[in-house]
Amino acid sequence: MVKNQAPTTLVLSLFWWFFGVVATVTGQRNKATTLLQTRLVKVGVVLDLGGGMVGKMGSNSIRMCVNDFYDSHPYYKTRLQLILRDSQRDIVTAAAQVVDLLKNEQVEAVIGPVTTMEAMFVINLGDKAHVPIVTFSATSPSLSSLHTPYFFQIAQKDSTQVEAISAIIQAFRWKEVVPIYVDNSYGEGLIPWLTNSLQKAYIRVPYLSAIDFSATDDAIERELYKLMTMQTRLFVVHMTPLLGSRLFAIAKTIGMMDQGYVWIVTDGMANFFNSLDSSIMESMEGVLGVRPYIPRTKQFLDFRARWKRQFLRDNPTLVDINLNAFGIWAYDATTALAMAVEKLDSTLSGFTNVGKNSSNVTDLENFVKFGGGELQASAFEIVNAIGNGERNIGFWMPEKGLIRNMNAKNATTAYSTSKENLGTIIWPGDSYSVPKGWQIPTNGNKLKIGVPVKDCGYTEFVKIIHDPITNSRKVTGFCIDVFNAVVEALPYALPFEFIPFENSNGEMAGTYDDLVNQVYYGKSDGVVGDTTITANRSNYVDFTLPYTESGVTMVVPIRDSRKKNAWAFLKPLTWDLWVTTFCTFVFIGFVVWVLEHRINNHFRGPLPYQIGTSLWFSFSTMVFSHQERVESNCGRFVVIVWVFVVQILVQSYTASLTSLLTVEQLRPANTDVHQLLKNRLNVGYLEGSFVPGMLKDMGFKDEQLKVYNSVEECNDLFTKGSANGGIDAAFDEVPYVMRLLETYCSKYAMVEPRFKTGGFGFVFPRGSPLVGDISRAILNVMRQGTNMRRIENAWLNGSSCRDSNTNAQVSSSTSLGLESFWGLFLVVGVSCLLALIIFLATFLYQHRHILSNHNRSDSSIKRRIGVLLNTFNERDLSSHTFKKSDSSVTSSPTSVLASTHCPPISPSSYTESNFFISPDQHRYYATHQHKATQEPAPITNNTHTKSQATEIPLQM
Repeated sequence: MVKNQAPTTLVLSLFWWFFGVVATVTGQRNKATTLLQTRLVKVGVVLDLGGGMVGKMGSNSIRMCVNDFYDSHPYYKTRLQLILRDSQRDIVTAAAQVVDLLKNEQVEAVIGPVTTMEAMFVINLGDKAHVPIVTFSATSPSLSSLHTPYFFQIAQKDSTQVEAISAIIQAFRWKEVVPIYVDNSYGEGLIPWLTNSLQKAYIRVPYLSAIDFSATDDAIERELYKLMTMQTRLFVVHMTPLLGSRLFAIAKTIGMMDQGYVWIVTDGMANFFNSLDSSIMESMEGVLGVRPYIPRTKQFLDFRARWKRQFLRDNPTLVDINLNAFGIWAYDATTALAMAVEKLDSTLSGFTNVGKNSSNVTDLENFVKFGGGELQASAFEIVNAIGNGERNIGFWMPEKGLIRNMNAKNATTAYSTSKENLGTIIWPGDSYSVPKGWQIPTNGNKLKIGVPVKDCGYTEFVKIIHDPITNSRKVTGFCIDVFNAVVEALPYALPFEFIPFENSNGEMAGTYDDLVNQVYYGKSDGVVGDTTITANRSNYVDFTLPYTESGVTMVVPIRDSRKKNAWAFLKPLTWDLWVTTFCTFVFIGFVVWVLEHRINNHFRGPLPYQIGTSLWFSFSTMVFSHQERVESNCGRFVVIVWVFVVQILVQSYTASLTSLLTVEQLRPANTDVHQLLKNRLNVGYLEGSFVPGMLKDMGFKDEQLKVYNSVEECNDLFTKGSANGGIDAAFDEVPYVMRLLETYCSKYAMVEPRFKTGGFGFVFPRGSPLVGDISRAILNVMRQGTNMRRIENAWLNGSSCRDSNTNAQVSSSTSLGLESFWGLFLVVGVSCLLALIIFLATFLYQHRHILSNHNRSDSSIKRRIGVLLNTFNERDLSSHTFKKSDSSVTSSPTSVLASTHCPPISPSSYTESNFFISPDQHRYYATHQHKATQEPAPITNNTHTKSQATEIPLQM
């Protein structure tokens, strides 16, 4: 680019690319050329040499390149001969000039033309003539679709900058943007790439503003006024400098460069910030621009100064035009073309020698790559228009995103869209505050807010009152008051009007889904009402945070079941607990009998009597009415533990039975959805809601679904029942169900399960910036609580039975089960087992002489076991209880007999059947009759006569 310099790295890349194409064109023409002869290669240059900045800039760069290149390479045997043509910025003229160059001048390559439209026509001509067409200024991505080996788009495509623009918008969390572009192939080529990049970042594009290249100032002004009536205040401008300058001048005049607006321009204008008139730059103050990054090296600065001097010599009146990326691309494209032509006949072995003194002027290898016939940007510079100049605020790189400094060594390797990586920005209106990117237009129409029409029911949520005199409508209700309170909490004014969603008959013009679709299709700006947040609806619109309790629940009638169940006294305990308790009573009776049988006359006697006494004693502990005295310590220990357990069981049973007969007097008729499906019972839903789809997914048939419009209709359907065309359950959202419960008090109840939904929310278009502000305002209103309680009390708490506990969810109580008491039974079992072990050990120890016999024969073992059993069945005469009893009998046998209240019996009758007297001397018991061969029982007192009672062991 300067004298005595070798080609840059980019030029080397371009050279090898051009070489293959140019070789096929000029290779056959060089055979007769001598080694010392310099051959002129004709190259056509088609540019807008009249008033276009790109054409004049490119012409200056191309001519400088030819002079610099051959001054640096005087030994080259080829030389480019430039033949300039003026396209006059006209497509037809540009095509005619190319045809003349190909036909009459027989050029071997064409540099140009300037615009995308001109390039589209010229490319076809070059393809047919097999002549390379090299453009350094046609940037539309649409040119890539023209697949031809003879077209070289040296200019960087516009689509490479859309990710940088998207990163800037994401950094400030803007959600809506309106592109403004020139209505031709240059402007239209960028839009698909831009909108796709924005949509991937969930940034909404509500409108595309196309302005004709030849549009008048009035037409531009009308379009800008149209944009002012919209909410969006963020615009991306993709235009040529000429049209863009007019746009910003008009925008400044009508107030669109004031505070609150955001403007971002593409490289089509940002490249010329240093060349625009000062008045134009002042009208663009606060604008952000994106353009390819060119490092400010010393070599580049020297070249730029030399380029400026040369340009002023040729154009002394254009003092404001300065070098930019287009001039550099033109210079390097010409250098590469010259090298490709020379390579065909050069006898040099390469560029090793000339490369020794090379110094890169633009350092382009640091920011561009070449491949596939087009440049790939690796960095973009972000600039801020300030006054009549500009200031760098950051950079964007494909692998790093937004960065503050290109040379920062500690720059993060992760992709960043943080605004902290950008410098201080002066926004339009000379403001340092970041604009919201949207606002409610004060000079535009009010927001059209759709509201549902309640024909006859649930008007507490939304109610439309028609005034026949003034023919006006007033919208009130819970949802309306909540929205009004939320709007009042916003930090700005929000003008709106409610539009009822009704037909000509004053009825609702569809379902709630149809109402939501009005926002999706742009017929309404929002929806306020009892609109449920669902996943399907959120695919088309955005919802605010919910302002009501969420969920769909089942409501069923409740019935008094106390008088219809004669066995209610069994319900407090489960069957396993009943059975366990009964078995434990029997077991306790057995344990007490084992522990008391040998020492307590209460537990002796005939077998039926002993069984009855043991069971009587055990079960009587349930009411603490047992009268039998327990003599052994082990028995007393067992009884104490058991009485403690019985007391807990009795108290728990009493509490549970009381609850069943009083608290749980109202029970839901149905508590299971599967039971409804199994019995094919009818269910109801509110007309217009989304619930029918949910019910069908659960398995309900169409004939099972019944619709109602009000709580009165729902009550009528419940009264009829499924057998008479009514319903046995209704599915609805919690706010509606609560209203039904408040109206009919103890007739209905909510039961599980509850199906999760989003609750009621306000509806706005996808990506609407109002969603975030409205949601925050909802949180503020609900957090304060005062307004929300006042609204709820005014609309939803007007029932006379609102204090009734039937509004709460009724669920069936479960009976007490074994799992609640198994620990108590474990304590009883361990206590009994411990007492039995102690008793058995003591018994065996006392009669160890029976087991000391050394004879181990089977008959001996059986005999000893029999002896032990007989011994267990005998009285333990060593017990203090029997000692006391015997003393009483010996001292006064006559009185004992008299106390039995039995008739007199002769002494001879005691020979075979004897009696023993209990310690309390109130009852008598017959002992087992002796066998004839049995020896008479020994007399314990010699003074007793034979006729006195003798006790014989009971044979069991």
